[in-house]
Amino acid sequence: MPLKERAYQLIKHRILTCAFKPGENLNEAAVADMLKLGRTPVNQAFDRLRLEALVDVIPRKGIVVRHIHFDEVLQISEARILNEAYAIRLAAERASTAEISAMREILAEAAHLNGDIERFIMLDREFHMMIANAARNEVLSDILLNLNERSLRLWSISLADEEHKKSVNTEHHEIFLALCHRDASAAEEAMRRHIDSFRLTILKKLSDLQSDLGQMRESSAAQRKSLSLQK
Repeated sequence: MPLKERAYQLIKHRILTCAFKPGENLNEAAVADMLKLGRTPVNQAFDRLRLEALVDVIPRKGIVVRHIHFDEVLQISEARILNEAYAIRLAAERASTAEISAMREILAEAAHLNGDIERFIMLDREFHMMIANAARNEVLSDILLNLNERSLRLWSISLADEEHKKSVNTEHHEIFLALCHRDASAAEEAMRRHIDSFRLTILKKLSDLQSDLGQMRESSAAQRKSLSLQK
């Protein structure tokens, strides 16, 4: 793999899994050192990630991981409901026995995971992409690949909650059972419930994060004021 591609993949993975958090400042030299790569491939990777709207270059701040906004969550959810609801209908009709067996194995592993959020996220993504592939529509599959990649950061936030992980396992099982019975309508309804649950959970998590950030800023401002008065 060319060094610029390796740098791109490694940095993107850290952004999508929130190892590099939304709003975090990234130092190019420090990232290059962390990845044991040169500055040039890392610089090229950041240029590509900027075009993909995953990082911003801000004067006097440098490279900043792009924040997640409420509007983005709503837009991704709308696009997922529209496209994944149709994909699961097609998959219920077209999925092979081998694909159904593979999905069963994915869900079985996810149900027994304890604490490994990153692995759970990858299994979640794999399950959804297997449905997309089972729909036998390459254009639709490409759309869903893009949507799932854009959703990864959101999953990293929402799936940190153990209760939500349990809900996801239950919802995936309901989708899978409908698919196994070749019930396209039930599969679509289960998928819609699953995505709507994701939307509600991530909006609440983002609201909580913003509230915590606001409190931290107020506390920091109060400390600076106190120090100033002491002087």
